[in-house]
Parts: sequence; C-alpha cells; structure tokens
Amino acid sequence: MKNRFIIFSVVLLAAGCHRKPGGAGGAGGAQGGGGMPPIQVVAVDAILQPVTESLSLVGSITPKEMVEIKSETDGIVQNINFKEGERVESGRLLVRLDDTKLAATLAQSEANLKMSEANFNRAKQLFDEKLISRQEYEQTASIQDVNRASVDLQRRQLKDAQILAPFGGIVGARQISPGQVIMRSAILTWLVDLDLVKVEVNVPERYLQELKIGRALDFTVAAFPNEKFHGEIYFVSPQLNENLRTALVKALIPNKEGKLRGGMFASLELTLKVRDSAIVIPEPAIMSNGDNFSVFIVDKEGKAQVRPIQVGLRLPGRAEVLKGLSAGDKVVVEGVQKLRPGGPVKLAPPEAAAPYAKS
Repeated sequence: MKNRFIIFSVVLLAAGCHRKPGGAGGAGGAQGGGGMPPIQVVAVDAILQPVTESLSLVGSITPKEMVEIKSETDGIVQNINFKEGERVESGRLLVRLDDTKLAATLAQSEANLKMSEANFNRAKQLFDEKLISRQEYEQTASIQDVNRASVDLQRRQLKDAQILAPFGGIVGARQISPGQVIMRSAILTWLVDLDLVKVEVNVPERYLQELKIGRALDFTVAAFPNEKFHGEIYFVSPQLNENLRTALVKALIPNKEGKLRGGMFASLELTLKVRDSAIVIPEPAIMSNGDNFSVFIVDKEGKAQVRPIQVGLRLPGRAEVLKGLSAGDKVVVEGVQKLRPGGPVKLAPPEAAAPYAKS
C-alpha cells in the first residue's frame, strides 16, 4: 500500500508539472497557446444603390431617302442644272439632254395622228351611210389608235430628256459633263435626303422584348463624341438572321442641322432595366470557381464566413449581387487569401476601406 501511494503521488506531480497556466478551467490556456491569432482584413458594407442594365451596340447611319439619278434614255448632255452639294427641291430640273431629235420625231407622230383622225372621221361618215364595209372602217380606227399610242410614247421620251429631282435633298458629286454622250441607266449623280436619317442596328434576339416600336433611342457618333442624338424605333424586323440570331431594328432621327451623314457608325446605349435598390459590393471581394461565386463576410462574432452568391450586373469596380447577401453585410475585400471559414478576423482602420467605399 505504501508503494502504491508513492506511485500515485508521482503521477499527480507529473501532471501538475505539465499543466499550462491559465486557470483551472483551461479556457485561457486554449486561447493563449493553441488558438489562431486574428487576421487583419479590409471589409466594407454591402450597400443598396440604383443599377441600370444597359446594352451597348454599334449601328450604322443611312439617309432616310437616297437615290441614284439616272437617265432613262440615251442622249447627249445639253445642260447640267445643279451644283455639287446643292440643296434642291422636289421636281427641280437637274439635267437636260439634247431633245431635238425627239422633238422632230414627236412632230412627225403628231402629224400622222392628225391625218389618221381625219381619215377616221371620213370613214365613220361613210360607214354610217353604208358606203364602206365594217372592215375598212375598223382599219382606219386601228390606224388612229396606233398613231395616238406613238404620240404618247414620243411625248414620254421627250419628257425623259428632262431629268428631275424625285424628292427634295442634297445633290452629290456629278458624274457627267456637258456634251457627253450617255447611255440609258448611266449614273449622273446622287440625291440624298438628310433631314431625317435612319440608324440601323442588329439586336440579339434575347433583347428584342425590350425594343418596341415607338421606344426612344440615344446614340453618339465619333464626329461629335460629346453630343447625344435622339431617335425613335419605327421598325423591328419580323425575321431573324439565322446565322447571327439577330433582328434588324431601325430608328428615325431628326437631322435638321445636317450633322449626321450616311455611313457613320452609331454607338448605342440601350437601357434595358433599372433596379432602384440593388445590392452592390466591390468586385475584388468576389471569389470565383468556374461559374460559382462566393465572398467572405465578417459575422457578428468577428469571424470569417463563406457566403455563396449569385452575381448580376458588372459595374466599373463593383458588382451587383442578386442572391446570397443582404444590405449591411460586411464583405472582405483585402486579406481574403489568408482567411479560413470560422477564423477570427481583425478589421483594418476605416481609412483602409475608404477607396472601396468610393469606387
């Protein structure tokens, strides 16, 4: 019994020699020796702010009306009645061809018509008196119809020698000179109406529900980068491009000052949706793993916790969070690499978080 008591006393003494200071409960020992020290991080609050979802597209500007001025007949250019770049009204005489041959042919046709009309009148009187046959009467009537049709044709050809502006607009560069022999369908110049212009843009099918006839569009051009132009959609193609899965959309834009020209590129910013109260966080806080996103937050006990999130719209330096966070959650933006779930954290001074709060 004496030996057993001595052994038991030695065991108790050894146990007492290996106990670490910190109180009888041992809590202070666990914190002071085996616990991880807090990791300093920079964290900011998830905030609510308005978010505008927009779509950037590039379109092209075309005149509302543009036509190649051509001749419908062969001839010699007699007069050019316009200056390059001049604004002309509808019906203005632009080019006159030499019409002397056409006028002579018309005079001959009119003389033939006059003679055939006289012959028809005599034949009608003789037919009524039964002095000629119906066949002879109908022959004179047919000759009269042919001559009348010939006169109408010659008058139209004579009219074609005068080339008129089909609508009001600006005349382009001329491609002819006086005295030049031109062939039918030769391009003489161009006529462009720029009082209204069109913006044509191909829009992906997923956004077509947002683009209705009558909707306003804003865009800019490289020539006037600080000026916004405003238009209104008047056409949405009923057929998609099968290769690109886009639909052609057109808008009309007033252009009284003539700043916009055909062939310009138009940069369009289409506002699709506006969310007045969206949760937004700094983009550096987001951790990605393929298509999965998460963030570290600092809970009320001062520990780091991982939160899976769903990311929405990307903004400059920030990102919208659709699911996973609430306004006021404190999100870690610096020091993420050193954190582990449940680990204690220490917040950096407020000035360290200031750049993220302003971004």
